[in-house]
Amino acid sequence: MKTASDKIGKRAIIIDTSAIVAGFDPFTIKEEQYTTPKVREETTEDTMPGQRFRTAIENGRVTVKNPQKTFLERAKAFASSMGDSFFLSETDLQVLALALELKTEGYSPLIATDDYSIQNVATEMKFEFAPLTTFGIRRRLQWMRYCPACHKKYPANYKSRDCQICGTALKRKPLKKG
Repeated sequence: MKTASDKIGKRAIIIDTSAIVAGFDPFTIKEEQYTTPKVREETTEDTMPGQRFRTAIENGRVTVKNPQKTFLERAKAFASSMGDSFFLSETDLQVLALALELKTEGYSPLIATDDYSIQNVATEMKFEFAPLTTFGIRRRLQWMRYCPACHKKYPANYKSRDCQICGTALKRKPLKKG
């Protein structure tokens, strides 16, 4: 049985759905690998990457772990502070929460993902990420939300998806650097 001291600084790869879709092969990685139940649900078995992923789970190469609620709440708080909360799915939040949980267990988490919102929040949480088919984000982004019709601006964590003035669906854009 592994103790906490056996895990300190040990790399743990957290696999997001976008990594599976991009063709991530769990059998080529030596480090411990984890994913969440939501990632498993999102992965279709009728593709080669999906079949490879399912086989890796069945063979114990990838561990499916449901993050504890406290870590999920912390991940949501980080996402909200960055303005990414409206753009992260429950699956994305589980991936970030699992990274938090594994860090508290002594691991050094690395998230395999091409999702820019996950990468943005991971950067704020001080986690490494590895994009597969994109270059990944170069710097952390702070967002603002705005109405494309009447141009009213809202803070990134504004609770509604619609403009309070005209009812148009809000969009987001990064705040200017500097």
